[in-house]
Amino acid sequence: MKLARRPNAAAPFVATQRALSRRQFLRGAGIALTLPLLDSMLPAFARASGAAAKAKPRRMFSICNNLGLLPEQFFPKATGRGYALSPYLELLKEHRDDFTVFSGVSHPDVDGGHPADICFLTAAPHPGSGGFRNTISLDQYVAERIGHETRFPSLTLGVNVQQGVRSLSWTASGVLIPCEEKASDVFKRLFVQGTPAEVEAQLRKLAQGQSILDAVGGQAKALQRHVGSRDRDRLDQYFTSVRELERRMEMAKEWEKRPKPKVSATVPLDPASPREYMDKVKLMYDMARLAFETDSTRSISLLLDSVNSPAIDLHDDTKITDGYHNLSHHGRSDAKIAQLKAIDEWHMKLIAGLLKDLKAVKEDGDTLLDRTMVLYGTNLGNANTHVTTNLPTLFAGGGFRHGQHLGFDTNHNYPLPNLFVSMLQRMGIESEKFASSTGTMRGLEMV
Repeated sequence: MKLARRPNAAAPFVATQRALSRRQFLRGAGIALTLPLLDSMLPAFARASGAAAKAKPRRMFSICNNLGLLPEQFFPKATGRGYALSPYLELLKEHRDDFTVFSGVSHPDVDGGHPADICFLTAAPHPGSGGFRNTISLDQYVAERIGHETRFPSLTLGVNVQQGVRSLSWTASGVLIPCEEKASDVFKRLFVQGTPAEVEAQLRKLAQGQSILDAVGGQAKALQRHVGSRDRDRLDQYFTSVRELERRMEMAKEWEKRPKPKVSATVPLDPASPREYMDKVKLMYDMARLAFETDSTRSISLLLDSVNSPAIDLHDDTKITDGYHNLSHHGRSDAKIAQLKAIDEWHMKLIAGLLKDLKAVKEDGDTLLDRTMVLYGTNLGNANTHVTTNLPTLFAGGGFRHGQHLGFDTNHNYPLPNLFVSMLQRMGIESEKFASSTGTMRGLEMV
């Protein structure tokens, strides 16, 4: 069937394939909608292979504070290894040989101000543009390749997150993975064993999910006979994804039968109010440490949604009088800057506590920090002006030669995705490229 050319049309559109019926079209649309839902919502566990079990585990914890830090308080004035610590980094002086600070880095073409936080781990360009579609995030890229070695391929955490809109974690098909916001739920998922009846119920759910995949896969194969070569290629990609999901679901059944690790910690008490922001952050740091300590996962992301946070409570004499977001637009008001500085200092204290806790855990002669890369950064170089360049970035642990300030051109920034390539390689993943990277991070050496 051919479609007639409209008068004055720029070019004809010719359909050479027989038109699909409404029923076929809706069936195909259902398939397209099903895959992201399954990809983002189903757990993916797997049995660790003998070789993987013997290998030294490497881990990655990526944290984004989407309102950033006051840049003049964060960035050191000198570069290299003998640099003088900035006011904020003074709060981390106990760990100065365990981290590297970067200046003059950003994600090329990631603009748009606040919407850029969803690209912190993807580096997908122009997030504020119409028709934007995100790409796979660093943590999910890792989970796809080594997630089978642990019970949980990854954990996606958040504090005060605007659910359904904000997340650091995105699938290969550009679907948002919702953040877990309650530390108690994270703890139960990691360590609380279900009753035999609950385990059996979960196994039934997995079996049901398997049957749904079988049914949808059959529909897709039927549809394949009625589409063109380009659509057949897309369906082939879909079949590959279905097969991968089936494999992961089979492995999930094995994990359901295995006892969860036991820890001395108890289920945490979740803060009742979003004003208790710093308490929430501390609890999520604790959950990440416990997850790594028990090797329950090796890839964790944490979004600190400061934009969605009210006037927060600090455990000192500082009185915060306005919402976090409003404070960030300080307009050079001394009063607002003083409150922001107090908030930023609490962030630095919590990071110092996280590094100390990771160093206190021993694992086969190393510390947990030696085997855990901690990335702390932001999507905004300056929240007051919404710029997405010269991003304050701190990178700790993971077996790199730290104790330095790597300063790049603050006007023509160096690509931050180069750090992601270095991180992937440290995880044992053979990769020369991620998003807009141009190689590995210059000046950062593995130990």
